[in-house]
Order: sequence, then C-alpha cells, then structure tokens
Amino acid sequence: MFETIARLSIKFRWLVLAVWIVAPLLAARSLPSLASVTSTNNAQFLSASSPSQHAAALAAPFQGKNAGSTAIIVVSRSDGPLTAADNSAVDQLEETIAGVSEVTFVRDQGTSQDGQARKVLVATSIGTLNEAKIASIVNTIRNDFVAARAPPGLSFHLTGAMAQSADALAASTSSSGNIQKFVLLFVIVLLFIVFRSVLAPLVTLLPAVASLLLAGPVIAQASMAGLPVSPVTQQLLAVLLVGAGTDYGLFLVFRTREELRQGAAPREAVVRAMARVGQSITFSAVTVIAALLCLLLATFGLYKGIGPSLAIGLGIMLLAALTLLPALLGIFGRAVFWPSHPAAGQPTIGLWGRVAARVVRHPVPTLLLGFVLFGALASGLIGYRISGFAASAAAPGSDSAAGMAVIAAHFPAASNNPDSLVLRFAAPVWDHAADLAHAQQELAASTDLRASAGPLNPNGTPLSADQLAQLHAELGSPAALPATPSAGSTVSSALYEAYRSTAQFISTDGRTAQFYAIPSAGPAGSSQALDSIPAIRADLAAAARDSGAHDYGVAGQDAVSYDIGHTATSDLQGIVPVVLVIIAVLLAVLLRSLIAPWYLIVTVGLSYLASLGFAMIVFVHLGGDSGLNFVIPFLLFIFAMALGEDYNILLMSRIREEAHTFRALGDALTRAVERTGGTITSAGLILAGTFTVLGLASNNTQAHQLGFTIAFAVFLDTFFVRTLLVPSIAVLLGRWNWWPSALSRSSASPPSATSGVVGR
Repeated sequence: MFETIARLSIKFRWLVLAVWIVAPLLAARSLPSLASVTSTNNAQFLSASSPSQHAAALAAPFQGKNAGSTAIIVVSRSDGPLTAADNSAVDQLEETIAGVSEVTFVRDQGTSQDGQARKVLVATSIGTLNEAKIASIVNTIRNDFVAARAPPGLSFHLTGAMAQSADALAASTSSSGNIQKFVLLFVIVLLFIVFRSVLAPLVTLLPAVASLLLAGPVIAQASMAGLPVSPVTQQLLAVLLVGAGTDYGLFLVFRTREELRQGAAPREAVVRAMARVGQSITFSAVTVIAALLCLLLATFGLYKGIGPSLAIGLGIMLLAALTLLPALLGIFGRAVFWPSHPAAGQPTIGLWGRVAARVVRHPVPTLLLGFVLFGALASGLIGYRISGFAASAAAPGSDSAAGMAVIAAHFPAASNNPDSLVLRFAAPVWDHAADLAHAQQELAASTDLRASAGPLNPNGTPLSADQLAQLHAELGSPAALPATPSAGSTVSSALYEAYRSTAQFISTDGRTAQFYAIPSAGPAGSSQALDSIPAIRADLAAAARDSGAHDYGVAGQDAVSYDIGHTATSDLQGIVPVVLVIIAVLLAVLLRSLIAPWYLIVTVGLSYLASLGFAMIVFVHLGGDSGLNFVIPFLLFIFAMALGEDYNILLMSRIREEAHTFRALGDALTRAVERTGGTITSAGLILAGTFTVLGLASNNTQAHQLGFTIAFAVFLDTFFVRTLLVPSIAVLLGRWNWWPSALSRSSASPPSATSGVVGR
C-alpha cells in the first residue's frame, strides 16, 4: 500500500505540491484563526456539576452567569480622598460603559474606608470561550477611560477575570508567535547540521510547516462546534507538528539516502524507502493520535480540547508525510542531498553499531545500569505535589495587575483575590439580619480563614444587624444608591458608604449573600490553600445550617483549583490504562508479537516516572516552585508514551526486518541499531529541542515546565531507552521477542560477540 502511495505521489508530484500550497492559503482566508478561539479560563473546562461551578451559579447575582465574563473597574486617587468631581466622573463612566454592547449590568461596589478608591463591577454576556470578544470589550472599556474627562490625579484600572484573561491572552499570543519562529529556526539549523546539505532540511521541514499552517484554521473551525481550545493547545500544536513532522521526514529521507547508497535510482529509492518505513511512520502517528483521542474520555474539558485538537493536527501531518514528502523527493531527486552525492557502495556510520555490539555482549549489566539511573531520577517524586491551577492570574506589568495592587492597598485584605462563600436564603436577609450576623460570626471565628469581609463589614466599617435592617428600611436597595447621600439625609457619610458597599455582598432581591474570605493555610493559589478547601466548605455548611440558608457553595480561584486537581487526578487514573491497552494492541499488530509490546511499554513507563521525578527535582526541590503544573503529569504521560513509542516502532520494525536476514538476533539488532541510530538520534534531538524552545521562549509558567519536562523525557528515550534498555531486553529474550509469529520459531544461534562489524 505504501509503495503505491509513493508511486502515485511521485507520478502526480506537481499536483500534490500545488494542493499543499493552495490548501493552507485557502484555509487561512476562509476559516478563523486559532488565536481567535483560544480560551485562557481553566474554570470553564469544569463540568457544571462540580461544587465550585455550582457555587458560581449561586453567585450569579453578583457576577452574572459566569465569573470569567466580569471585570472590575478600580478608580483611585493617591493624594487624598475622592472628590465630588471624581465621583461625578466615575458616575458618568458607569453610564457610558453600561451602554456598551454585551454589557449586561454595571454595579458600583462602593468606596474604600479611606475614601481614596472606588470599585465598579462590569458584567457581560460574553462566553469565556470567546476570547476575541473578551479582548475587544476590554479594549473598549479601557478606551473609555482615556475618553473620560477625569480630573487630574484620578487613575483608572481594569482588572478582574475578564481583564486578566485578555492580558494573559495578549502575552500568550505574542509568546506563541515567538515559539513558532524559534522552533522553525532551531529545526532548520539542526537539520543543516544533520544532513550537511542545502535542500534536505527544507524538504524535510516543508510538510511540517504546511501542516501547521493548515491545522490551525481547521482546529479553529472545529472549535465552533464546541471544541475548547486553550493557549497550551496553540503552543503545543506548533511544537508537536514541527517536532513530530520533522521526525517522520527524517525517517523517510534517511531511508531514501540508504537506498541510494545501495544502488537504487532516485525515484525508486523513494518508493523502496516508503515501502520500508511508511508503515512505521503511519503506526507512529496513529499511536500518538489514538493516545490523544483517549483524552475524550476525560471529564476535565481542558484535556478534551487538547486531545482532539492535537489529533487533528497530527492527522494532517501524517497525510503530508505520506504524500507531500515523497512528491518533493521525487521532484528534487539526488539534488536533495547536494553537495553530498549518495551512491552505491558508500559506507554507513558505524558508531551506533559499536554501541549495540557492547549492549549485545553485556545485556545484564546494561539493563541494571539503566534501572539504577531511572530509579534515581524517579526518587525525585518524593514530596510530589501539583499547582498552577489559577485560571487567569494577572500578567506582570499589565493594567489588570496594577488594578489588583490598588485593591490590595485600599480595600480589606479579604477583597484582594478572595474566595466567595455564598449563602442562599428563602427570604430577603434584611428581614432576618440576625441570621446573617450569626453566619458572619461563625465564618470570622473559623481557624481555616485568616480574613473575611461580608455584608456587616463591607468596606472596613462595621455594621450591626439592626443597622443593616434599619438602613434598608430608610434608604432602600443599596445597589440603587448614588455615590453621595442626598441633601438632608440623617445617615452619616460613613454609615451611608458602608451600607452602599453592601451591594457587592447582598443580591438585589436580598436572598443571596456572599462573603469574601482568604484561607489561613496559605496565599490564594498555593497548594496549602487548595488543601484547605474541604475544611472551608465544611465551615460554610455549618454556617448555612445554623443560619437557615437552604443552599451554599464556595466559589473562586482556590475552589476551582481544588476541583480541577481532583478532576485531573481522576482522569489520569482512568485514562492511563486505556492508553496503555491501545498502544499495546497497536504494537502487537505492527510487530506481530505478544511479548515485545510489554517491555516496550514498561521501558517508556520508566522513562515517564524518571522524567516526572526530574521535573520535581529541577522545578520544585531546587527551583522553589510550589509544585508541578497540574497538566504536566497528564500530558507528559500522553507524550512520553506516544512519542516514545515512535522510536520503539522504528527500531523494532527494523530489527524485525533484519531478523529475516540474520539468524542471530544479536546480529539483527546490531545492524538495526547501526542503520537507525543516526535517524533516531537526529529525530530525538530535534523533538527534544523543539520542546526545549517551548520552555525557553514561553512566558507562561505552565508551558515553561511542560516544555523542559517533555524535552527531558524525549532525551531519555533517545539516548537511554532506545540504545540501552530496549536492546538489552531484546537480546536477552532472543527470538521470543516475536512470539507467537513464525519468526519466533526460526532457528537461531547464540549472539555473536563480533556483531558490531556486521555490514562493514
């Protein structure tokens, strides 16, 4: 089949080339871009039944249907209290923003106790998946700041989930562009070093670039049907397609050069090479695609989005590797390798043959050395912990970060990045304010909380239950009050402003109340804060029961993070066995063996544990990070198992091919390692290098850790698993590697101690 594909691709080479040039151009013009559908909000990937999302639904009166679709305007004056002119300017700004398309309501959240700052909540109807609209409306609001005729000395900042998301997306988009440029530059330079020719690097890389240009718009179009796309998807797509695509190109180009050295004509060499490695390339890609599609079984929406998105991209990459690359090789012929001239009788590099010969002679010590090395690295998993759940932390130096700093400086501690403890009552709280006071007292007494703010201390000024009820009877709904009391009001300005500030804690119908709280275990987003969420939920449950609330929930970053961590761990435990079974079946079909898949999977599993331990050592034990980013264990498993098996497939397929020629498996193994060693090394260096570029070029901590960790895993697979562990186990098993196929029953002689000279 692959021979036929190669012949057809060469016969219609100019048509194939034209299709792969035109298709990405048409997709870019007619389909949306990947950046336009990217979401940076992890919370929206949770199911609606999770406790944090249930709590978010309860908090809807304060934040709209989705907390990720809200922003907070922070207005402040550094030289003293806000003036009447300042408040008038803010009032006018509120009216202007209320008229902006997609804005559902604008709600004043009151003035700080020192009078120098004022907060305004802006809620919109934009879904968190629509990052393009979020960025647009954030820019519109910030432009309104500029257009507002504000008195000198008055500063405006936009923060909150929506603004932080837009700022993070801007940083991520810039980073993604840099990553693509650096990855391509790195791969081109390394390919020139590997081939020492002018055209071979470009021919090898062109299918990967064409696939990347086409895959982005196709995935973006798929997102319109509900496929979630995160910035991690956008960054990983470039790295995966360029890295894996270059690997597949190397498999075919190296084998084509080998066939030329054995005397084949240029186009016939391509056909022979395709017949030999086409199956390896296809099974390599299908293995990764199958592993990625297993993510559809996940309950966490982020994984569901990453898996199918990357699978789509890799499917396009496979099509390019099987059609465009043979067409290019058919067009350029021997010129691909200029200035070198591959010809019959040229020797092959014997370094990897000598390495394999040593492994064949000393398989047991080699195997023991590998297990010791991998075990030492895996010991880094002692104290293992995960972090990095924050959906949209403020990007350093951004306007949203400046807004958070103003809130921290002028409002109670519990107002700065808090969790929201929400209670839902059957009757308006103004009619039974004593129950509200009881709930607030219980929460304030909780040892699990170090700071809290609520309806009875909204801006730092305390209110009693009786005062709250009386002020409501006299002034009405706090959300409808102007910034300053009317002339002749008998309510003091301090009480007036305190009551007006309760609008952020009591819903307009009075039936829902929320409290801001900071965990005492550690700062928001820390692993300690996450671990305290069950206890905080228990404290809130007790307060709800004692105050007569009929529903309750903890919303906010820490609650979402806890649910994400629980969901991610559950998904990892559920999907790992499925991925292992699928990979084992694919390997068994390819190798026609029920033995080889077992140790191939075990060795890659050891590489996974060693890489995870290495990441813990570098980033947590030595680097001081609070933990590994929560996506790393999951995505590392998928990539380590799937991409690691790429090299297993190429090596074991070649060993099986050579085993039909050599009676001794040691001889077959030596020849296979000698012939594929350069290919695997080059491919491993390129793939590890592309992930290293991801780690270096990204300004995202999540991508930084992920890039370096996967790069190290690929490095281990390339230089240790493939060259030490797999050959040593294979030579110990002998012909049992191929059981129950006919090859396992072939007569065999003991491995030759001089196998390293085969083929010289």
